[in-house]
Amino acid sequence: MQPLAEKSQVHSRRSTARSGPSVKWFLLFWILIIGLGVYAVYSYTNHLKQQVLSELSLQSQQQLTVLKSDYEARIAVLSSEVKELQNTVQSFNELLTFTKDNASAKTDNSNKLYTQLSEVRKQLDALKKEMDLIK
Repeated sequence: MQPLAEKSQVHSRRSTARSGPSVKWFLLFWILIIGLGVYAVYSYTNHLKQQVLSELSLQSQQQLTVLKSDYEARIAVLSSEVKELQNTVQSFNELLTFTKDNASAKTDNSNKLYTQLSEVRKQLDALKKEMDLIK
């Protein structure tokens, strides 16, 4: 008969031999699952990154379009104001010329017209500066 110590060694060798390949397959399976999980997370992160970038690009394009239309509207308004002021300056010039030709003792009216003309020119210069700043 075999002693008790020898039986347990033979039994443990058999269980090690039986569990050896199954443990390897089990570990290989888990390593494979973990690798697939890491790859899925990486792929999903890249997908989200591309999606956020495309949304940001679309939003920035929309904002640029709004800014461009606003800029063009402001330029149009300022251009019309400048044209109106130029017409006003021209009419003041004509009036001033007429007043100079007909002036005798009415120098006070002439001075008032010069003052008004000077103010209109200042406003015209200010508008031109604003247009230059916008451009």
